[in-house]
This record gives sequence, structure tokens and C-alpha cells, in this order.
Amino acid sequence: MTSRDQDIRTTLLAILPADRSTLSINRIANMVADLGVSVSRRTLQRHLGALEQEGRVVREGKSVSVSYRLSAPVQSTDETGIIFSTAAREVQFLVSQPAIAKRPVTYNQDFLDGYIPNDTHYLPEPMRTQLHDMGRTGATDRPAGTHLRDNIGRLMIDLSWASSKLEGNTYSRLDTENLIRFGRTAAGKDLLDAQMILNHKAAIELIADAPEEIGFDSYTFLNLHALLSENLLSNPSASGRLRRRPVDIGGSVYTPLAIPQRIEANFRTILDKAGQIHDPFEASFFLMVQIPYLQPFEDVNKRVSRIGANIPLIKQNLSPLSFIDMPEEPYFRGTQAIYEFNRTELLADVYLAAYERSCQRYAAIVKSLPEPDPLRLRYREAIRAVVRDIVLEGTADLADYLPAEIEQDIRMQLQAIVDAEIKNLHEGNALRFGIKRSQFETWIAQQARRA
Repeated sequence: MTSRDQDIRTTLLAILPADRSTLSINRIANMVADLGVSVSRRTLQRHLGALEQEGRVVREGKSVSVSYRLSAPVQSTDETGIIFSTAAREVQFLVSQPAIAKRPVTYNQDFLDGYIPNDTHYLPEPMRTQLHDMGRTGATDRPAGTHLRDNIGRLMIDLSWASSKLEGNTYSRLDTENLIRFGRTAAGKDLLDAQMILNHKAAIELIADAPEEIGFDSYTFLNLHALLSENLLSNPSASGRLRRRPVDIGGSVYTPLAIPQRIEANFRTILDKAGQIHDPFEASFFLMVQIPYLQPFEDVNKRVSRIGANIPLIKQNLSPLSFIDMPEEPYFRGTQAIYEFNRTELLADVYLAAYERSCQRYAAIVKSLPEPDPLRLRYREAIRAVVRDIVLEGTADLADYLPAEIEQDIRMQLQAIVDAEIKNLHEGNALRFGIKRSQFETWIAQQARRA
């Protein structure tokens, strides 16, 4: 077999679906031509026949209705430790081609319109089952967000650090912990890095503090963007607003949609479809696929998709996805495959590997955590409200937030908790009590004057 024959067969294996959907010979010919490969229909049929004899391709139908797909995917592991299916490896081949060899593409409306919630699936059923098995926390009968709130301190550090790292942030995990816990910026690091991490922290707190109020709606996602993009955009007025100007994707032949009215309509369609998806992992992955593909914001789109992808998991008390130890190259290649080919297999394998790693880490964290204080857990909202009122109004009576019949010794224990929270209040945890930065700074100034 000549090298050209091998190239043709590799291209065919890269194009054919691995999810048991099929392509007609006409569709295959068009896709091969789009990749700049000049080959006749008869030659394509010959190579498809050879691949079928090798057991790598399945032919379905007869006569003019013949179509083709990959046989059952074979999995293998690369240097990142991620297990990639045959389809994912073929997608890697597609996106690794030099830009000059790829045909420029624009937004494909059919990619969104053709997705039918609970009928279409980007994540195969066996993968969804595996994700559910890994993500169970035993908190399904507790209020939404309970699992995240129980572990918010350490998980927030992981998620803020790992998601920022995917954007080229140079903070280490220890730097991130010092910034979030104590408000200390890392010496010699760019202030933009600190801003990015603090923005992640604020976005995660938005979800953790009110999981019952967030959802698949524009209010939630516009506010996520506002928090994640604060002080990072060249155009500050674009923070929390949908894009109204064209953007480019660096290093890709993909050009996103540029018409503001269609951007807004598709943004709402994405959120509406995400809200209809029953499986939380499919909804999570759907957001990671469609939001970056649309690019509804001038910047920070992938960050919004990564934080937003946690919403369906948090709402069902599944272990969240921190992206910790996610290798950057496969993640960006997987996103690029969506941009240029609307292929999800590579990113799906990266998603599975990243979620498995997150679950392993969170399981270790949970085992190392002390048993939660039942008083803090039961009266969490009362404690939060009293601390906030003390900062905003200067005083507050704990009794106003407690049932009249509560026992005196419990009341005294709760008062001690409130006193400790006030004593340990700092800019790194004030938002947890619903205290804005300006309000906290005013309170600090008042404390200094009194001292």
C-alpha cells in the first residue's frame, strides 16, 4: 500500500462517526474534499471496502442507500494518561493538520438546531453510566448544593486554580490558596493572574451560596460572565453582556457567528436546551461544547462554560468538576475539533478523564475532613445573616434569627460561633456572607477608627 493510500484511509477513519451513526458516500466525498484531499468516488469506495474487510468500518444498507460508520471503538492511552477511543484519536489527527490544509469554516447552525434534548447525546450511554458511578456523593436527598458547600473551601481553591491554569495563569496551587484564604498576592506575579483567580472564586461562590436560584437562564450566565471577566476586558462595558462585534479564534480556521441578533437567539436556545436535558452530565458537557462554539461574549467564553458546566452537577449534589490535572493540549484540541469539525469525541474523553481525577481528589478530601459541626450546618443561614448585618448595620441580635423556643445553651454556642466568624472575617471570605467588597472595606475602616 502506497503512502497516499494510507493517507486516504487515515482520513476516512478520521471522518467516520464512532457513535453508530452513519455517513453516505456523497457526504464522505464532500468531507474529504473539504480537507483538501483529491480522490475519486470509486477510489473512496475501494478504500472503504478494504477497511470493511479489516473490520475497522461497518457498511449498512444496500444499493443507493449504503452508508458507513466505524466499528466498535478501540481505546488506547497516550502520554497524558487519558484513555482515547479510536474516534477521539482520529479527531486528534484532523485538528493537528496545519491550518493551510484545512478549509476555513463558519458557525454551523445545524450543529445546535440538530441537537434534540434527551434524544441526541454527545456522551455515549456507557460513558454517562460511568460518570454517574463516579460522581455519587450520597447527598441526593439533601438540598441542592449541599455537597459543594460542605467542601467549599478546598474545592474552591482547586477549581479556581485549575480553570485559571487552562488560561495560562502562572499562579501555583499554593499561591492560589494564599490568595483565596488570606488575600495575599504572589510576589513577582502579574496582577491579572490574581484578578482571574479572584473572579473564579466569586463565580463559584455565586453558585455555592444560592444553588436553588441559579439555573439555565440568561440572568445566571450573564452574571457568571460579569464575575469571571471583572477587570479583565479591554472593554469593561462588555462584562456581563452578549457580544456585539466579530471575534476571531486564535490558531483556528473557525470564524464564529457575527450577527448580534443571532448570537442572542442562539445563546437563549443553548440555555433552553440545557435546561431540558435530564442527565446532568450530558447537560454539563452540552454547555462545554455549545458555549465556546457560539462565543456569545467578547472573551472569557471557555471559563463561563467550565463554571456553568458544574451547575447541573451541583444541583443534583454530584461531585463537581474542578478540571484539576486536566492536560491543556487535549482540552484545547478537543475544543478546536468542535470549532472546526463539530466533532465531540475527543473532548468527551478529556471530560471523562478530568471528572475521574476530580472525583478521586474530592473523595480523598472528604475522608480527611472533620465531621461538620451540626449547629453550624443547621443554623447556617442564621449565622450568615447575623454576620452580614453586623458588618452592614453595626449591630444585630442573634435572637431575631432563631426560633423562640431554642434552648439557652444552644443560643450561647451559636453566639460564640458568630463572634468567631466576626473575629476571623477577612476579604478572602467576606463574600461568603453576602458582603460586597466595598461594604467590607467600609467596615474595616470603621473598625480602624474605633480602635
